[in-house]
Amino acid sequence: MSKNILIISAENTGHGHKSITESLIEKTAADHDVRIHVVDGFSLGGPLLSGVGKSYGPITRSAEGLWKMVWNLSSLKPTLVNNLIAGLIKTTFLKLLDKVKPDLILSVHPNFNGSILNILEKQQIKIPFITLIADLVNIYPLWADNRADYIISPTIEARDKCISYGIPDEKIKVLGFPVRSRFYRKSQNIKSNFTMKQEKPLTCLVMSGGEGVGNMKKIAENLLDHFHCTVKIVAGRNVKLKTSLEQSLKGRYGDKVEVYGFTKNIQDLMFSSDIAFTRGSPNVMYEAIASNTPIIITGALPGQEESNPAFAEKYHLGVICKEPQDIKATMDDLLKNDEKKLNEIIESQKKFLNSNAAEEIVQFMLEVQNSYQENTTAISL
Repeated sequence: MSKNILIISAENTGHGHKSITESLIEKTAADHDVRIHVVDGFSLGGPLLSGVGKSYGPITRSAEGLWKMVWNLSSLKPTLVNNLIAGLIKTTFLKLLDKVKPDLILSVHPNFNGSILNILEKQQIKIPFITLIADLVNIYPLWADNRADYIISPTIEARDKCISYGIPDEKIKVLGFPVRSRFYRKSQNIKSNFTMKQEKPLTCLVMSGGEGVGNMKKIAENLLDHFHCTVKIVAGRNVKLKTSLEQSLKGRYGDKVEVYGFTKNIQDLMFSSDIAFTRGSPNVMYEAIASNTPIIITGALPGQEESNPAFAEKYHLGVICKEPQDIKATMDDLLKNDEKKLNEIIESQKKFLNSNAAEEIVQFMLEVQNSYQENTTAISL
């Protein structure tokens, strides 16, 4: 008998939730006994909630202080947030349940954990509910609702934060961060240690998540002014930034610079790059690690990303460089002594990642659903 899994994701709050969802769908594509239905949680709340989801990009691009205030307020009043969202999505969500008839619900966005659990509880609907945390260290209290059957954590740090919020250890499963398969290098493309060659320019990738935030122009200028390199910049959905970068950099540096908008082939850019400069977005960080591309973290969104740069340094996955004027010193440090530190990062990345995370998460969900079904059958008998 086929199993229906309902995933509550998000289309417009960065690209991480969508990428995580895609990585899980990949692992069920060949299994005809598993059907996955994905819904953007914000779409369940009509124009008001959809507008909130769509505001994420503009706010994080141009008003980080406002985003930090929103994050802090949400953290202080999780019950209020849950009740508000539950009220907005209740009618549409119940219709969705009736249509999909899920055997299990997985939430990959913090706004739809407690809110959906509120609805299920009040309607006395019994469906296994699992939360998959999409952040690494600083996690919202909204991720940690004790009513969930299980919480899947990508890191020990996020697990410990859940415990500090009162979640029992036995409810938390640390299974790693799921990354889409195309970001892993194939056997014929395994990255070897880096060696500088005078005739070959260093290839640098500059990006900042799907929303294109951060001072990518100054980063590119500092690289091109001080190193024999080429720079590829990904402006993401930020169309204004893409145009501005093309106008300001192409005239000065010509073919040494390539500017991209939102691209679905980011893995190819990573594979062809020696170093990636990126914001501390968990999804972008883990995709770079999967592609075995050393990262220099140039900033982090206030709130959920604040501790991610230190996380990367802790596990020797990359280094931090907050100010563009410090790029030369940071690069010099990585490249000195025959590129010793850069090659140490390459080796650490190879050892760090659980490349089977997505598959293990899917298997765990199916085990939970099977166990629930068996217990329900036993009780009915």
